[in-house]
Amino acid sequence: ALAPGELRALFAACDASTARGARDAALLALLYGAGLRRSEAVRVAPRDFDLANGVLRVTGKGDRQRAIPLAPGVPEAVERWLRARGDGPGPLLLRVRKGGAPAREGLGGQAVLMILRRLARRGGVAPFSPHDARRSFISDLLDAGADLSTVQQLAGHAQVTTTARYDRRGEHARRRAVGLLHVPLGDEKKPPGA
Repeated sequence: ALAPGELRALFAACDASTARGARDAALLALLYGAGLRRSEAVRVAPRDFDLANGVLRVTGKGDRQRAIPLAPGVPEAVERWLRARGDGPGPLLLRVRKGGAPAREGLGGQAVLMILRRLARRGGVAPFSPHDARRSFISDLLDAGADLSTVQQLAGHAQVTTTARYDRRGEHARRRAVGLLHVPLGDEKKPPGA
C-alpha cells in the first residue's frame, strides 16, 4: 500500500497547470480516493458523476453497480480535469496530445500503468500498480475505523472475505475493539439511587 507521504509526492508530481497534470491528478484521485479498479477508471464517463453531491456511480465486475461517495479532494480533481477536457462525449479520462490538448480517445489499462510509473519517477516513489492505489484506499479506510461491510460495498467486492484480505490492522486494533466492552460482574459500586 502507498504511504501518506508517497500519495502527497504523487499528487505533487501532477502539474496542475497543464491538461496532462490535471488528467493525471484526476486518475490518481479516482484510483485512491474512490478505490476504482483500473478497468473501472477507464470506463467512467462525466455523466457518472454527481459532483454537487460528491457521488460517483460505477459499474464494476459482474456488471454490479455501486454508488461511491467521493473522498474530499476527488470532486475538485475531477472538476479541474473537466475544465481542461471540455464537455465532449466519451470517457472521462482521455489521452492528451503532445501539444497538451486532450484527444477524444480514452485511456486504456496499459496507459494507466504507464502514467502511474511516470508519476512515481517524478515523485521519487517506488514503482506501483493501479491496484496498489486501490489497496491503499481499502486498507486506509479499515485503518481509519470504517467497518468491513461498508468498505466491502465501497470496493465493490462480492465477498467480505476478499475485503478482509486487505485488513492490516492486526493485534492492536483487536485489543482496542475489545476494550470498548465492559463486563458487568455485579460487584461494582452501584450509583446512588440505583
